[in-house]
Amino acid sequence: MTDDRAHVLDFFTPRAAGWDSRFPDDGPAYAAAAGLLGLRPGDAVLDAGCGTGRALPALRAVVGPRGTVLGADLTPAMLEAAVRAGRAESGTLLRADAARLPLGDGVLDAVFGAGLISHLARPEADTAELARVVRPGGVLALFHPIGRAALAARHGRTVTDDDVRAEPRLRALLAGSGWRLDSYTDEDDRFLALAVRQP
Repeated sequence: MTDDRAHVLDFFTPRAAGWDSRFPDDGPAYAAAAGLLGLRPGDAVLDAGCGTGRALPALRAVVGPRGTVLGADLTPAMLEAAVRAGRAESGTLLRADAARLPLGDGVLDAVFGAGLISHLARPEADTAELARVVRPGGVLALFHPIGRAALAARHGRTVTDDDVRAEPRLRALLAGSGWRLDSYTDEDDRFLALAVRQP
């Protein structure tokens, strides 16, 4: 196992059991973000780094019963928490690294990543892997239920321009990995960057 993967497991494993109780009011924000992906009934979507699966019910609501909803996470304890919360009913859970997805090329219409980008060891290579599994014209949503400044304050830091989620840096990163950043929202109560998979 690489040091990067070990770091992710070390961070998330002890937090998994209490994760949802730390953020009990985020459901409406996830539902609103899922509704902005432009998905249609029958589409296929992956929640990359799904954690406890908080986005899965919202994604299922958008793609309907004929759609495909996948939740991939590296941390077994997070996937177990998703099962305990009943979220496996909304999608198929996979233990998988977002940097090496067990999916074919272009099989998805969208990827949703809540809090994902800051945990990618190689952001450009890893977002290129997300691009690989999405059809041209498909969507990537990078989401967080609070904005950059609020999140930095929560962790006792100040927001900086070298943050991977800063718009100029994120735009360049995505352009280098097969995406075009189409919209960028960074407000106190939401961070949402929507990008389109380029041909």
